[in-house]
Amino acid sequence: MNSSLSPEQQEQYQHPDTIRRLLREADTIAMVGLSSNPQKASQFVATYLQYQGYRLIPVHPKADSILGETAYPDLESVPVPVDVVDVFRPPHECPTYAEQAAAIGADALWLQLGIASPEAAEIADDHGLDVVMDRCMKMEHGRFQGGMHWMGMNTGVVTAKRGRRQM
Repeated sequence: MNSSLSPEQQEQYQHPDTIRRLLREADTIAMVGLSSNPQKASQFVATYLQYQGYRLIPVHPKADSILGETAYPDLESVPVPVDVVDVFRPPHECPTYAEQAAAIGADALWLQLGIASPEAAEIADDHGLDVVMDRCMKMEHGRFQGGMHWMGMNTGVVTAKRGRRQM
């Protein structure tokens, strides 16, 4: 899968063993930037993760509730322990969320697909958090649970092009 990370960063921040362990051990996921719009990717990911049994805590400064869960304006307002902080915000905002994740005692900082922040990763690393960057929790869960192809679909078809017939 394409990534903006260097091979060394991919090894460090996209390691399959770390991803598997986080998905297996996490119960509560705080989603920073979870949208109240059902057409947004964050809603699709959150709905899937709820269905899989994770407790989702929306972190959104302007929402009261999302997907039937009370929303909080920031991580420090969340009243329960959080295992993973999953971030759907631009990279320049991620260091703030890394600091907040460390402050609340989260176990991991997960930056969604297309989001990479070496500064946030360094902050989280310095505080002992596991870090995953530029990966989608939904896709990774499906991939490691056997319910999804690595491209995010369960069809096994990677392209719409018709295959060449072997003669």
